[in-house]
Amino acid sequence: QVQLVESGGGLVQAGGSLRLSCAASGRTFSAHAMGWFRQAPGKEREFVAVIAWTTVYADSVKGRFAISRDDAKNTVYLQMNSLKPEDTAVYYCAAYSGKINILRNDYEYKYWGQGTQVTVSS
Repeated sequence: QVQLVESGGGLVQAGGSLRLSCAASGRTFSAHAMGWFRQAPGKEREFVAVIAWTTVYADSVKGRFAISRDDAKNTVYLQMNSLKPEDTAVYYCAAYSGKINILRNDYEYKYWGQGTQVTVSS
């Protein structure tokens, strides 16, 4: 069992930066791939990034966002730079067992956090 808690969301001006954190409980954190998703008002939840044996990003954030993890701290991060108003959403941390497969669909992830709001003003 893995429990996830996100933090670091907030209000930022366009062009600014935020770093989201996701703290995980459980002794098997290092065995899980970790992903970030987001959901804007009125839109479906969408894939942002995943870190497994490699990192993969959605085209919309490539070059601006960076996912990383610290297994000693059971934490995964999402560094978000050059933020745009269209990045406004609730950001969710999620996990699935194993690191071989690269998964981008939310239904493939087993564990989810409660989400943290990111608002980018123009």
